[in-house]
Amino acid sequence: MERRAQAGLGRRDGREGLKLSLGRSPVFAAVDLGASKVACFILKPDGVRRTERTLTTAGVGYVQSRGVRGGAIVDVAEASRAIAQAVERAEAMAGLDIHAVTIVTSCGQLASHRVSAKVAIGGRPVTDVDQSRAVSQAMANLKLNRRKAIHMRPIAWSVDGQGHVQDPRGMSGRALGLEMLVVSMKEGVHQTLAHCVERAHLEFEGVVASPYASALAALEEDEMELGSICIDMGGGSTSVAVFAGGALVHVDSLPVGGSHVTKDVAQGLSTSLGGAERIKTLHGSAIASANEDREMIEAPPRGDDPGAGPVTAPRSMLKGIIAPRVEETLEILKERLKAANALEMGAGIVLIGGASQLAGVREVATRVFDRNVRLGRPARIPHLADAAAGPGFCAAAGVLQRAAFGPRDLSLKMGARAGRPSRPVDPNANMVVKAAAWLRENL
Repeated sequence: MERRAQAGLGRRDGREGLKLSLGRSPVFAAVDLGASKVACFILKPDGVRRTERTLTTAGVGYVQSRGVRGGAIVDVAEASRAIAQAVERAEAMAGLDIHAVTIVTSCGQLASHRVSAKVAIGGRPVTDVDQSRAVSQAMANLKLNRRKAIHMRPIAWSVDGQGHVQDPRGMSGRALGLEMLVVSMKEGVHQTLAHCVERAHLEFEGVVASPYASALAALEEDEMELGSICIDMGGGSTSVAVFAGGALVHVDSLPVGGSHVTKDVAQGLSTSLGGAERIKTLHGSAIASANEDREMIEAPPRGDDPGAGPVTAPRSMLKGIIAPRVEETLEILKERLKAANALEMGAGIVLIGGASQLAGVREVATRVFDRNVRLGRPARIPHLADAAAGPGFCAAAGVLQRAAFGPRDLSLKMGARAGRPSRPVDPNANMVVKAAAWLRENL
């Protein structure tokens, strides 16, 4: 943290010429701010493999999270320090400095809202300006009430009633229709996230919803098209993204995650939080196993009494603590999906997030939702080390994938790009010019 504070101004001064020529840095960084860990993934333009649609990260760094609890930021200074440390570890691996990051998180009580609009286009081809008018009209019908819109994703466009249009530009008609999903978070949390990043001496480039990013990393194209429910089971929250017809159609979150299971174990076995986490990881399961009544487990006692012996309990007691919490969380999520008419949109369930790795969680989810369930991983970054290739790293990987391949969110400023052609890049240009061109087209 001190190194970043002391070196921040010098690095920025040294980059001014480069920033003026590029408009922004040719390096993209995503920081996954969770309750159990903070992870930073760095991507350079040469790490994008368009033919295979895969990525190679330039640097990865992660540290134990601090200052985040139950899907909320509770200590700005600690959260800022964790962000800075994760970024510095990724920078050391990449051998470069970054100046800006995009935060991916499930904090802020994520929620989604469906809105629609229809605008006249007078029988001519649809342009970016027409799309911008439709987006503006749809947003005008939405009252967010102290919430910040972080994503505006089209569910479907229509031209003269013809639906399921993915890109209406160039299509002629008299009316352009839009059905759109707006993902929002609490406005105060968004401002707090920006403050955390600035305290880490970095520029804040925005927020991506964790379940949405994780789904981009874990879901296959046919799963998005046929319908899938992606459940992100993190340390402090459980969030969900639903895809159908290739579009994001619903986002929701619950402030309950793996850390709550750990607390239940600590209370039930009268052990410390550290001991409970270790016992949960080594012996925990959400389903019954053979001989669990006769198998005994040991946990360290609370406090610092050197004479106190370890806490012993049958493994069946541990399962009896874990299973009800996991099942209750998934049941609540199922009811909320049903209330939002989103449950039947997903043909299958994909579990991601660190808490999804607990033994038996997939089997419980299969029973609760009564459909196929699989564990997801960031498959499009195949080179990742085993420690960073698990379900808990899908969110950061998904942000990089979104930056490289899309999809882009809708914008109220779409009209500013109307009629602006792409500028060809001289094949003999240097790498800085090529990097700037890549960013203009992809970020």
